[in-house]
Amino acid sequence: MPPKKRTFQVTMQLTAGDAPMMELGKMLGQTGVNLVEIKRAYDAATAGQRGDVVPVVVTVFEDRSFGLRLKTPPTSFLIRKAVGGKGSERPGHAGAGTLSRSALRAIAERKLPDLNTDDVGAAMRIVAGTARSMGVSVDDGFSSGGD
Repeated sequence: MPPKKRTFQVTMQLTAGDAPMMELGKMLGQTGVNLVEIKRAYDAATAGQRGDVVPVVVTVFEDRSFGLRLKTPPTSFLIRKAVGGKGSERPGHAGAGTLSRSALRAIAERKLPDLNTDDVGAAMRIVAGTARSMGVSVDDGFSSGGD
């Protein structure tokens, strides 16, 4: 059997365990795919991460079937969650908290499947750079120089 022909693909950032139908309708309404089935599949797949933002790549095929590919939550979301607030409105001028080395490692390990590296040290440097750009400092003397 030949592979199905893809007709539409979109990446969306939805709330895990409770995807909003309005967002699904805006992005996928014109494809004619069953939105309720997509919501059920997404909510079931992300039930363990309820409350997080989990990006998903939705692929719609010409027979109106679909495929879901889940990604890891955005790095900035994970940093905000670890710090307990949002980033600085003026990064470099006003701080927005401090990220511990253990939290930095945990975020890097969680993001590893979606990053372009398989080295935890490199992933930690990537996450530390995102944190600095948000105005969040990284403690324990972690710098971009190495692990």
